Amino acid sequence: MKTKDQRDEKAQLMDALSDLEREKGVDKEVLFEAIESALISAYRRNFGSAQNVRVHLDRATGATLVYAQKTVVDQVEDHRMEVSLDEAQAVSPGAGVGDIVEFEITPKNFGRIAAQTAKQVIVQRIREAERGMIYDEYSGREGDIVTGMVQRAERGLVFVDLGRTEAILMPSEQVPGEVLRSNERVKLYVVEVRKTPKGPQVYLSRSHPGLIRRLFELEVPEIHDGVVEIRGLAREPGARTKIAVFAEDENVDPVGACVGAKGQRVQAIVNELRGEKLDIVAWDPDPAVFVANALSPAHVREVDIDHDTRSARAIVPDNQLSLGIGKEGQNARLAAKLTGWRVDLKAESQVDHGGFWG
Repeated sequence: MKTKDQRDEKAQLMDALSDLEREKGVDKEVLFEAIESALISAYRRNFGSAQNVRVHLDRATGATLVYAQKTVVDQVEDHRMEVSLDEAQAVSPGAGVGDIVEFEITPKNFGRIAAQTAKQVIVQRIREAERGMIYDEYSGREGDIVTGMVQRAERGLVFVDLGRTEAILMPSEQVPGEVLRSNERVKLYVVEVRKTPKGPQVYLSRSHPGLIRRLFELEVPEIHDGVVEIRGLAREPGARTKIAVFAEDENVDPVGACVGAKGQRVQAIVNELRGEKLDIVAWDPDPAVFVANALSPAHVREVDIDHDTRSARAIVPDNQLSLGIGKEGQNARLAAKLTGWRVDLKAESQVDHGGFWG
């Protein structure tokens, strides 16, 4: 006679399977089969049986039955694996030699073992389902921005809580000199999501140029809507970024749209980047104009282009040369990277007026 506890265990099992199917999207039949497979191993482990067995978990009641599977033979040599024709026909009248016949051999205390095993399988499947859902969610966000809370730093790695999973900020993806403190909320760029034996691993970045691009897309509606396009981006993380923008509509000022009223839009991005300098310049199909714009904040008097060597020589007033070059050559270096042209910057007093390239 079944006790109330046994009936409750079966009901709880059926409820748990239904919940898992509904909330995690795991097919209940797949769960039944996984539990039955685990119960075969549990039976052999607990009862030391080498015979072939099948475990059936009733889909309606949750009741568990164990069946020994034996081959019908003319002469039995191994009682664990074989059964005589007479014995087989006693339980299955139509059985013949060579058939497989099943005999119920459910142990009295197997219900308790079944309940424990089922719980283990359910917990494992919940974990697998959650890992699968996390992977699907974040693999679809590669190249996007997420907001996370800094948890801790260990051996140069920074661990970030994204809510449903913990992600990693590798040393190579950190901004030089930037200190991220515990419980601080920051925006990060999703570089990659990998499947690992311990579940999905999300790799983040604060130094990736894509972070700048996505911040502008979030902060500037005209970029999000495609009215303003980002045509180029060059970054030295933590120091300076140059971004080239363009609008097909002549009535739209692409640089002004990115800066925003009283500089509010660009300032919000600078604040997120902890003070990294941002130069927003207008992209132009004329490489001479584009190079001149890219050398901002320096005022360029003239740019001469050599298409054969893909070089551009820019002339600036003498008092603008250091501004055009920038600290340790940074401004000129980023301008070259942004435009794709090798930039040679000269002061007016340095130019040989007898021949610009002389």
